[in-house]
Amino acid sequence: MNIIGFNTKNFANIGPIFLLAFIFWTCSSRISSLRQNEWTAEAQDTLRLEGEKHLKNIRQLTFGGNNAEAYWSFDGKKLSFQSDNPAWGNNCDQIYYLDVLKDDLRDKPAHLISVEKGRNTCSFFMPGDRSIIFASTLHSGSSCPLVPERKPGGKYVWPVYNSYEIYIADLKGKVTRQITSNNFYDAEATVSPKKDKIVYTSDKSGDLELYVCDLDGKNEVQVTRELGYDGGAFFSPDGKKLVFRASRPKTEEEIREYRELLAKGLVQPTNMEIFTVNVDGTGLKQITHLGKANWAPYFLPSGDKIIFSSNHKSNRGYEFNLYMIGVDGTGLEQVTFDKVFASFPMFSPDGKKIAFSSNRFNHGTHDTNIFVADWVD
Repeated sequence: MNIIGFNTKNFANIGPIFLLAFIFWTCSSRISSLRQNEWTAEAQDTLRLEGEKHLKNIRQLTFGGNNAEAYWSFDGKKLSFQSDNPAWGNNCDQIYYLDVLKDDLRDKPAHLISVEKGRNTCSFFMPGDRSIIFASTLHSGSSCPLVPERKPGGKYVWPVYNSYEIYIADLKGKVTRQITSNNFYDAEATVSPKKDKIVYTSDKSGDLELYVCDLDGKNEVQVTRELGYDGGAFFSPDGKKLVFRASRPKTEEEIREYRELLAKGLVQPTNMEIFTVNVDGTGLKQITHLGKANWAPYFLPSGDKIIFSSNHKSNRGYEFNLYMIGVDGTGLEQVTFDKVFASFPMFSPDGKKIAFSSNRFNHGTHDTNIFVADWVD
């Protein structure tokens, strides 16, 4: 038996105290070396901002354009996402996926899914990781619906196109199933970690509500029924609950404005809070009471906390960061410390990594890129 290249027979005539001292010195040197390597890795973690104690070994995965809503495959190896990166020939949001370990997107595009063009959004891997569900205007043609222009002094609004339908396509972009087919907004679909249900948002009731159905679109149940925009829902780790963002207009003026905008295919996402609800529609609970825009929530792997994006601490309105809060509404904690924008967090299936979108280190541009980090609990 050899230890560090020395044959133990050489120690036969050396006293036991010296032998123990030598072994202690060897182990100490190795521990010191490991600590030095950890410190070096820490010093090279240049994409992490001060105060981000829950993030480590941050990697940037996209480089240019607006890249967002990056969600993990079930095997934890890929991310689906939407991008308008002009270097990839886009003038409209398209759906892509990337291999987190293999793909380098500095000089080449990711794998295109939405090959029939149109405007596309909100993609998510289906069980088996051989297909992706997403919303698209493709049945209305290949043109790109225009985003409403924000006029000086005008209110910030999101379009909710009634031409969005929900599709499933294989990894080469061939559509294999159409889940919805109507003249309403159908989008924001995600899949349960139990691989049995889909949740999505639609305004087919006259309001923006959540719906849960089987993977083939059958056995649909309307989950929410209160006036306001209910969207961006994700399942809890056990598949029994949903976490989502919601606006809740209360005054006559707020209700009138909400309904007028929705009639025009618009919503104003500047006042939203985080809610949870059972998948059957019972147990609706408001988790945050922070004011301003709280959205893009996701359950932590433990199921007892929620991570989300919020601008409640911003004086300018557009500074968003990630926060954590308990499912009981206590223990609010800031996770990221971006100066402009961080959102769309999602944990890998094993809970060891987190993907999110951020404006950090974009060299003064408006680019939003996708980052992956080790999660430190």
